[in-house]
Amino acid sequence: MYYLTSISKKNYRAKSLLAGAAVLFSGALLTACGQSKGASEKQILNWMTSAEIITMDPSKATDATSFTQMENTMEGLYQLDKDNQAKEALATKAAQSKDGLTWTFDLRKDGKWSNGQAVTAKDFVYSWQRTVNPKTASQYSYIFSGIKNADAIVAGKKAPSSLGVKALGKHKLQVKLDHKLPYFKLLLAFPVFFPENQTAVEKYGSKFGTSSKTTVFNGPFVQKGWAGANLSWKMVKNKNYWNKSAVKLAQINFMVEKSPSTAYNLYQDGKLDTAILSAQAAKNLQKQAGYVIRKNNGTTYMQFNTKLAKFKSTKLRQAVSMALDRKALAKTLGGGFTGATTFTAADMTKVDGQDFTQLAQDKTTKQITSYHKTLAQKTFKEALKDLQLKKLSFTLLTADDDSSKAIGEYIQSALETAFGKQVSVKVQSLPTKSQFAKMDSGNFEACVSGWNADFADPISFLDCMTSTNGYNSGKWSNKQYDQLIAKSKTVTSSSQRMQLLAKAENILMTDQGVTPLVQSGSAWMLNTKVKGLIYNGSYYFEYAYLQ
Repeated sequence: MYYLTSISKKNYRAKSLLAGAAVLFSGALLTACGQSKGASEKQILNWMTSAEIITMDPSKATDATSFTQMENTMEGLYQLDKDNQAKEALATKAAQSKDGLTWTFDLRKDGKWSNGQAVTAKDFVYSWQRTVNPKTASQYSYIFSGIKNADAIVAGKKAPSSLGVKALGKHKLQVKLDHKLPYFKLLLAFPVFFPENQTAVEKYGSKFGTSSKTTVFNGPFVQKGWAGANLSWKMVKNKNYWNKSAVKLAQINFMVEKSPSTAYNLYQDGKLDTAILSAQAAKNLQKQAGYVIRKNNGTTYMQFNTKLAKFKSTKLRQAVSMALDRKALAKTLGGGFTGATTFTAADMTKVDGQDFTQLAQDKTTKQITSYHKTLAQKTFKEALKDLQLKKLSFTLLTADDDSSKAIGEYIQSALETAFGKQVSVKVQSLPTKSQFAKMDSGNFEACVSGWNADFADPISFLDCMTSTNGYNSGKWSNKQYDQLIAKSKTVTSSSQRMQLLAKAENILMTDQGVTPLVQSGSAWMLNTKVKGLIYNGSYYFEYAYLQ
């Protein structure tokens, strides 16, 4: 999922978590130790996020903040535990046929929507059919690939009602697959697979999910106070949640804070229970109580609009990549970030004891994704000659939080340092919603994006860059890449599947369909009284409490 470089998510989709690099703190400010003044006996948590909610509609969400909200106010068949393993949520039992192509799920009988209606198997059928329906225009419809007829429905060749999902009664759900999905249960924990209340969707129409009042909830918390664009809202304990006895927090107050310096001041003043840190603050505070590093399976990267003649040039994209010192960028950002040389996040998937990203790299890709100023200059000069250009000028789109701005400024400086007067880069930083709108419409030249794995498998990254995928904002296209991704979904051998995905990653990096920058990580301060919080790339508050 998409994430901004300063927000946390699995994820995510969107994509999360850089600490702003440009803000410095005074020594006096760094020595104090902030704790929220929200009385622990009242169990009220004060939390920050670095980006606005875009939507609360599971069929239309793409960003980290929205998904995190959904994971705490809604619930599907499964949810992820602290080790990123799927555990039963609304599902109480799962049975799989011998050929692995039919799954049957028994559902809890005490699931309830906030409008008073029961959660039933039909809610899953309605939700999934709505998401794959081309009329919904869900950017996540592709993720249903593997469920019977999903690909044909998304392509407009079959009716949504033909999707391989069926209610066998109020509390029994059957799912038929085209082929085995080794990560199926992990998929089912992702909000796109959550149920949807048909009554609410039809009642609110186009306004469904655009505010707290036009959304219904079935999770541990109910969201209140989000009007669609405001920067503060809250989640309150859901008195109708089936597992309400496990929920200790009465309320979580959220505020959007894009500046790490302001967030840290609020933390120091006891107005926040957590704060993301800038690089300098992270360095100075790493021995303080409450200092934590959050790592996730996310990659921040550049996308080029390949519909534009200048960015159709593979040489040009390769030259840009080799002009960037990723280690220097990671050091500037601080807080656990590392340079990224693959689109798929490192240390996420092992293949016979070897990291998947190592399997995907060779001498060529390592060269292209490493800092080679002289070779970058040579390749850039050749690219300009091929394009019959004397100078490359473009605008780089980023989000408007401190970290995203810092990344944009680094790229601008690095390219102008490497290529001198032959390049001119303008950085345009916009609010999240505006940035995503430009990316989705193709109204950009180059942009800084982030992606968090929706589940711990390389396909969660690589699927995004197929030619027709909605998240492929730059419209990069490679037939061999598409064929490898498609074949990886049909083979039965896990080893063969990983080999196919590794070849696809290699092609993506050789061609620089996207240019990886850094792998996500961030430094935070967290109130030491906060216990039971689950973080696995996203924050889960169901078992959290203030001691």
